[in-house]
Amino acid sequence: MSGEPDSIFDTNPVVLPQGGPLYLQLKRWIEDAIHRGAIKPGDALPSERDLALKADVSRVTVRKAVQHLVQDGVLIQRHGSGTFVAPQSQRVEQSLSHLTSFTEDMARRGMSVRSVWLEKGIYIPSPEETVTLGLSSGDMVARLGRLRLSNDVPMAIERAALSARILPDPQVVQNSLYTHLEKSGNRPIRAIQRIRAANLGERDAKLLDVAPGSASLNIERISYLASGRVIEFTRSIYRGDTYDFVAELRLGETLRQTGTANE
Repeated sequence: MSGEPDSIFDTNPVVLPQGGPLYLQLKRWIEDAIHRGAIKPGDALPSERDLALKADVSRVTVRKAVQHLVQDGVLIQRHGSGTFVAPQSQRVEQSLSHLTSFTEDMARRGMSVRSVWLEKGIYIPSPEETVTLGLSSGDMVARLGRLRLSNDVPMAIERAALSARILPDPQVVQNSLYTHLEKSGNRPIRAIQRIRAANLGERDAKLLDVAPGSASLNIERISYLASGRVIEFTRSIYRGDTYDFVAELRLGETLRQTGTANE
C-alpha cells in the first residue's frame, strides 16, 4: 500500500488488508487512506465505479463499505454532489457535576459559539409541558429551539420550554438562556438529567450535518430554582462523535463505613 499523499487517486491497484468480508477490507483501506493523509477532510471520494475498478471488487461491495463509513461519521454524502471525507470534529468533554449552559461550556474552552434559531415564541403547552412545568389552566409556554454550533461545527439541537410567566418575551433571548434568566433571578441552581443513546432521524441528522442513523446522545433536563420550583424543561440532541459526558462517582458514606468495619 503506497504512502504517497495522492495514492488513493493514482492508477496503482489497491492492496486490501486481509481478513473478513471484502466490504470490511475496503472499509479499513479507506480509513487507513484518510488516517495517513492520502485523502483529507473535505476531499471527495473517488466514484463508486472508480473505486470498484481500483480495488477489483463489485460496486455492491463499495456501496456497503461506504455506507458503513457514513454511519460511523467518517464519510458524508451530499445529494447530487458525491461522497466526501467528513470534517474532523473536536470532541468535547462535559461534566455532569455542574449545571452550565452550552455557551458557558464552549467559552470556557475558548471555542466560538453561535446559534441558528429554529423556534422562538409563545405557544399552547403540550400535556407533558403542562405537567413537568407545573402550569395552570390557561398558562402558555415559551419555547426556544436552536441549533448550537461551535467553531461553525453543528454540535447540538436544544429545545427548551419555560412558563410564559417566567419568559413572557422569548425574542429577547439572544445567546445564553441562563444569562438572561440570571438577570431576573430565575437562573436554575440544580437539574435532573436523563441521558439515552439514540440514532438520528433524517430531519435532525440534516441539521447536525451527519448521516441519518448516526449515533446521538439525547438528554432530557428538568431544572429547578432554589425554591424547588421547576423553571426549565429541555430536550437536547448531541452529536455522538463530538461529545463525551463525564461524571465523577464516589463510594457512599454508608458503604465506606461498612467496608471499613468488615476489613
